[in-house]
Amino acid sequence: MSVPASGTGRHAVTVARVSALLALCSSLLWGTSDFVAGLKSKTLPAAAVVGWSQLVGFVTLSIVVVVFAHGLEPGAWVPWAIAAGCSGAVALAAFYAALSTGTMSVVAPVASLGAAVPVLLGVATGDSPSALSWIGMGVAVVGTVLASGPEIQAGLHVRPVALACVAAVGFGVTLFCMDRGSRVSLVSTLWGMRLTSLCLYATVALVRRSVGGIGRRDWPVLVFVGLADLGANALFVAASTQGLVSVAAVLGSLYPVVTILLARAILAERLKLIQNVGVVLALAGVVAIATG
Repeated sequence: MSVPASGTGRHAVTVARVSALLALCSSLLWGTSDFVAGLKSKTLPAAAVVGWSQLVGFVTLSIVVVVFAHGLEPGAWVPWAIAAGCSGAVALAAFYAALSTGTMSVVAPVASLGAAVPVLLGVATGDSPSALSWIGMGVAVVGTVLASGPEIQAGLHVRPVALACVAAVGFGVTLFCMDRGSRVSLVSTLWGMRLTSLCLYATVALVRRSVGGIGRRDWPVLVFVGLADLGANALFVAASTQGLVSVAAVLGSLYPVVTILLARAILAERLKLIQNVGVVLALAGVVAIATG
């Protein structure tokens, strides 16, 4: 028996709404975890915050792999996972360090420019981005200059902006590699990515003979950051598979807004008018890139 057209339409609307809600929740988790990790990086080394929170995510994901995915299969996802793990480790450490030492309302939108990197890498491998993507990149760059210009002119916040730029490039490369790896196996790519990051940070810890000074009181925050980051990834994947990828990408790219709002509410951060305009333009550019 065929399903009535009206029933099919209602079902499509429901799926679209659920997908949008999941994408918004992923933004909420990403933005909140970034803010909390940035605050924690004021008292602990950024690398330690990343390393231990990644361990939490890795253990959780390993349980999921064993229980639900019934193990991993070797495949073409391995090199992409390794590349994503390396770039992601550097990006997160730079991002958390930037958040802990700079103005979060400026750092977050600058780092979100990483959305443009997969587009540029896609061009190098034969993709043809839409005109909206190119316009979005231009708008985002202008917004970044306006938002960070006063910070740099003051001569006090050059390092956080530079670290945010490093994070943007790293996040972009990570997204590109994750996309390529997920075409083979998404869960395997995420697992391999976190394993690579952990190996890198474990090596750093052995060389420095330090685990970052982590104490018992630090664990609740580290567990939250690790689970929130992993949960955001899972929610975004669910949103993009259930609904339109373009809509999920746009809503998922709004995570810097959450970080900015928390910074203003909790840290009482205030920007100049020109910086507020720059932040809005940078975020609008990122949304345009995701839409394109």
